[in-house]
Amino acid sequence: MQMHTFETHTTIPLPVDEVFPFFADAFNLEAITPPLLRFRVVTPAPIEMRAGALIDYRLRIRGVPARWRTEIAEWDPPHMFVDQQLKGPYRLWHHTHTFEAIDEGRSTLMRDVVRYELPRVPGRSLVHKLVVRPDIERIFEFRGQQIRKLLCPTPNPDPMPAPTREPAIA
Repeated sequence: MQMHTFETHTTIPLPVDEVFPFFADAFNLEAITPPLLRFRVVTPAPIEMRAGALIDYRLRIRGVPARWRTEIAEWDPPHMFVDQQLKGPYRLWHHTHTFEAIDEGRSTLMRDVVRYELPRVPGRSLVHKLVVRPDIERIFEFRGQQIRKLLCPTPNPDPMPAPTREPAIA
């Protein structure tokens, strides 16, 4: 089997202590997953995030319904946590999330490292290159944008002035 690794990072202009609690609520994963996946947490609330917690999801992968169960393998707030797939579309999915204070503690560097293996399918290397890897990249790009949008909403700029009804002067 071929192990793949995907790494990305997101800088969030908030201290770690203000960022990590967002990830302590498993239901926030719905808000940072692209709508096309129709991702839903199906484990009843509340979910106590801790090592050993089990979380069930349902989603659609390119339109195909899928179920996914993860276990929180490590939980070390506010520094890191690891989720790993117990059942789902991958042969292996091991996702490490780390949170590091930067900019003298005013910002957070959030890193995601995912190690994964695809199931045994014909043309697995080609499927990975053309479908799986680009999908993972798009999902995490969306996540980074959504996390910044949800945690650091920008104030609305001054609205544009309403058009006047007076005729323009030539």
